[in-house]
Amino acid sequence: MKAVLLRGTGGRPGVLVEVAFLVAWFLLFARLDAAVGRDFAAAEANALALQTAEHLAHLDVELSVNGWLAGNPVLGHLAMYQYRLYYVVVAGVLLWVFVRHAGVYRQARRTMVAMMALVLPVYWAVPMSPPRFALPGAVDIVARYDFLRLESWIKPTHHTAMPSMHVGWSLWCAYAVWIALRDTHPRLALSAWLFPLAMMANVLSTGNHYVLDIAGSVALVGVSIIVASWWGRLVPSAPWGDRDRWTAGRTPAR
Repeated sequence: MKAVLLRGTGGRPGVLVEVAFLVAWFLLFARLDAAVGRDFAAAEANALALQTAEHLAHLDVELSVNGWLAGNPVLGHLAMYQYRLYYVVVAGVLLWVFVRHAGVYRQARRTMVAMMALVLPVYWAVPMSPPRFALPGAVDIVARYDFLRLESWIKPTHHTAMPSMHVGWSLWCAYAVWIALRDTHPRLALSAWLFPLAMMANVLSTGNHYVLDIAGSVALVGVSIIVASWWGRLVPSAPWGDRDRWTAGRTPAR
């Protein structure tokens, strides 16, 4: 039991070490995330520039899909459940990969950590006000249908819409499921990508993100996968690396 908790077995890291690392990392990320994107004037200016770029590229579909959702209250409520509760899916996928697919867990976890580290400089450099705040004519679906009513008693303190981490996390979920099941259940592995597609539709129609925010999320996850693969080869002995590569093939000292 002690080995399972501290050193891990079957290719998995130790449970206590892993939990401590992830909790500390998430708390650090939350603290740093709350500290960026506070320049509202810059966020509004960046949003205007992005709206102009999307208009020139004929990508400005946010108002049309937002207006459609605003006219469908049932779908609006369902969209907010998806928007608020997707963290349950993220946590479930992380736990599932840890328990059932130890061989790919480290790559999935490294990708998650890299994604969180890489997005913070972008948030700091390019604060972005979301469409529901900055796009004239957009309906604030969150204010209208949010079943948790979070923003009725917690005023948003920062604007970090670019890239969309709702899309980023959902892409991470699909990637983790895909690498876990692609060899044994290829069709099921491919179906996992429906989740980020649904999230893309959600964040556009609820007025939370722009088309280019979604493109930024795809780029973020792609770069994170590359960084995570490189990271695992460079520091395999760290808790977030792949210790099994270091120790594979070694014979015990006699």
